Parts: sequence; structure tokens; C-alpha cells
Amino acid sequence: MACVSRHRDRRGGLPLSLFRNLSDERLPVEHCCIVGIALLGFLYLPFNWGATNFIIYAAAFIGLATGFSSGVIALAVLLTLTALEMELIGFPKDFEISTLVIGAALGLGNIYFGERSRTEARLKKADEEIKRLAEAAERERIARDLHDVLGHTLSLVVLKSELASKLIDSDPARAAREIRDVENVSRQALAEVRAAIRGYHAGDLASELTRAIDTLGTAGIEVETEWKDVAVESAQENVLALALREAVLNVVRHSRARRCRLRLFAENHVCSLEVQDDGRGARSVEGNGLRGMRERVEAIGGTLQKVVDRGTVLTVMVPLESRQS
Repeated sequence: MACVSRHRDRRGGLPLSLFRNLSDERLPVEHCCIVGIALLGFLYLPFNWGATNFIIYAAAFIGLATGFSSGVIALAVLLTLTALEMELIGFPKDFEISTLVIGAALGLGNIYFGERSRTEARLKKADEEIKRLAEAAERERIARDLHDVLGHTLSLVVLKSELASKLIDSDPARAAREIRDVENVSRQALAEVRAAIRGYHAGDLASELTRAIDTLGTAGIEVETEWKDVAVESAQENVLALALREAVLNVVRHSRARRCRLRLFAENHVCSLEVQDDGRGARSVEGNGLRGMRERVEAIGGTLQKVVDRGTVLTVMVPLESRQS
């Protein structure tokens, strides 16, 4: 059986892989056809002047089957050989010139149209790739928006629901207020999700600060604020609001902190948002929320820094216009 298998793997003592390599290096079928048509013309030209039609056909097909540079070279070689053979045979000058002119015109014309067709095909492929990348980027944007919106809101709903369930017997009035807050937060979340899907989600720093204080207070975390009135662009405000939301969400979820400090200030034409807690410090691996936050900040030319030492300090810095201070 071993002898049989070795016999099947070889042809005439050569391995099959060598035949495969040789077959991969052969000319494409259309190139072989062009060469065959040209050879027919050269062979029959001494016996029949109508064989010039083969030369003309070969010249016309060159431009459709090759690139611009190789097509021009191949056409020049074909017409040069044709002219030499006609000179040797003794063709009439007018017949020789007309054959060469027609072959050159058809060849160059098809080289132009073939190159244009190939360029259009490449552009179409590039457009499709750009469209695919744009759709992927849009999906990632929507995913980040939904994470930022729903992650914070659902955590707040859970916190308020747990607080209401604990207060239902001891303080029914406050429990009812918490339940009403859950309803309001849920309605607001629904509106934000719709806005995020439409791509018009915009953050309001003042509203986000109020929400952050409410979230931290509901979680039993003492809040300290140092909030300056800093004029930022709409896109920057949106990113800062989402960063504040994600940072506060991480404090509530992971830090087990008792105190949290929120700061917003401007210095040296840079707006800084700082969220500092005295918790146990977040894990070293960057999660989806922090990764998405970093991508948003860097997209507007800002930076994000995270320092873990007896708590966590998360700082987002975005550049301001030169007229601002």
C-alpha cells in the first residue's frame, strides 16, 4: 500500500506539488487566447492577407485583458512584429499602414476603456469597504450609547427599588417617593435610548451632575462637589456628561466607597472632570465602559487618566478654545 500511495503522489518521478506550482505560474486563459490569435495571424499572413484580421483582433483584446503599462508594451510588441513581417513579405505600404493604424487605434482605445472599467471596479469595491466600516463604526457607537445610558439607569433603578423595599414598612412615604423616582428614571431612560438609536443623544453636564449626586446618595455614598461653570462645546459636553455617568456608575458598582468627590474646572485652556472616591480601587483590567469612555474622549482630542491609590481618581481632560480660560 505504501508503494501504491507513493506512486500516486508522483508523475514520472516528479512530485505532484511541482506540477501544481507549474500550473499556478501559467498565463491566464485570456492571455493565452490573445497569444494564439496573434500566432495564427503571423502564420497565415504570408499566404492570406486576410490574416491581418487576427492581428487586429489580438490588438483589440490586449487592452481588455491586461493593465495599462503591460497593455501598451504588449501592443507595441505586437504591432512591431507585424510591421517587420509585412516588410519581409513585401506588403503594399498603404495596406501595411492601414492595418497598423487600425490595430493601434483599437488597441489603445480598449486599453483606455479597460483601465477605466478596472478603476471603476476598484472604486466600487473601496466604496463598499468604506460603507462596511462606517456601518461597523455606527454599530459600535450605538452599542456605547446604549451601554452608557442603560448601565447607569438600570443601576439607579435597582438601587432605588432596593431602598424602597427596605423602607416600605418603616417609612412608607419615602418608599413611595423612591418608587415614583423609579418611574421617572425609567421614562427618561426610554427617551434616551430612542435618542441614542437615532444618533442625537446629547449630554447635559448640569443635569448629569444632579443625577450623579442622586445616584451616589441613593447608594449611601457621601458626595462632595467642586463644580465650576466652564463653557465647552456641545460635543465636549456630551462626552464629559457620558464620562461622568460612567465614572459614577463604576463607583457605585465596584468601589464600595463611602465618599466621592466630583470636580469640574478649567486651567491652562483645558477643562478637567475629576471623579475621586475612597473605595477599594477598580480592577486593573479595563472594561467595556471605561474603554468606550476612553475612545470618546480621545476622539475629541482629550485624554483620560486613571490612578488607583487608596481609592480611585479618574480624570478626563479636554482642550478648550484659546479664548477660554
